[in-house]
Amino acid sequence: MSGVPPWLTALAAQDVAVPVGLRPPKQGGRPAAVLLLFGEGPYGMDVLLIQRSAKGRLHAGQPAFPGGGIDPEDDGPIAAALREAEEETGLDPSGVRVVGTMPELYVWRSDNRVTPVLGWWHTPSKVHAASPDEVDAVERVPIAELVDPANRLRLAHPSGFSGPAFRVRGLLVWGFTAMVLDGVLAATGLEVPWDRSRIEDLPPDILGMAAR
Repeated sequence: MSGVPPWLTALAAQDVAVPVGLRPPKQGGRPAAVLLLFGEGPYGMDVLLIQRSAKGRLHAGQPAFPGGGIDPEDDGPIAAALREAEEETGLDPSGVRVVGTMPELYVWRSDNRVTPVLGWWHTPSKVHAASPDEVDAVERVPIAELVDPANRLRLAHPSGFSGPAFRVRGLLVWGFTAMVLDGVLAATGLEVPWDRSRIEDLPPDILGMAAR
């Protein structure tokens, strides 16, 4: 068992600015939550990500944080994030210490108002794609790989928008998940300078799934 790192405690206490593109509307949107679960893995500090099923209706095939909608029986976003993470990855919630939450964010495509829940995996359990209809793979991604400038780029959408992305562990992390990771790395001081002029087009196969 290891203690919560100071940078994670500091992140939970920060009033993190919400990017314009992720600011929730004044009304509407379905309440949801995701779990940003950090731990000490075999390759150093890491974060838990899933790859959504390629058969999904929304965000098909995209890497993401475990999470989903807040159900009426959930006692708020923390309970929802832990429940969804257990359902999707099989993790044992008793091994997670919730450190806090971040400001609510908005995902326009799915009309979700998402509360990121910060967790520290003090006693890691085995994880896998526990819900095959929703999840294709589960991966513990080392922070060292996320901050490596060689793994960082920006992806351009045909709409003209370009956003941060990461190539790690065979995953192309982009969209909402990459924006949140980018913000977390910057806010915690873990970020390493990288070439922000490195811009690539969103691959056609990913664009096709995103357009569903």
